[in-house]
Parts: sequence; C-alpha cells; structure tokens
Amino acid sequence: MFKQLKKITNALRVPSVEDRELNYLNGSLDRIDLEYRQRQIDRGLFRNSF
Repeated sequence: MFKQLKKITNALRVPSVEDRELNYLNGSLDRIDLEYRQRQIDRGLFRNSF
C-alpha cells in the first residue's frame, strides 16, 4: 500500500528549480551547447519569478 502511495505522490510532485536546471543541462548536445546552457542558468533562466 505504501509503495502505491509513494508512486502517486512522486507522480504529482512539482519538480524543483534544481531538478529543472539539471534536466535542462542533461539535454545538451555537445560541450558548446552545455556551456551555453550553463550561462543561461547563471543568468537566472529558471530562477526569475513572474
């Protein structure tokens, strides 16, 4: 029962800023793309509040 409950809560969990940044970096195609994405994150791409 607890396994099912844990699966449901994990499925409904909103990813944190760190999780979104890591997923964005993991999507890079090469070193240049990775460096570009790192600069975007450093500039606050995911941390700007609206």
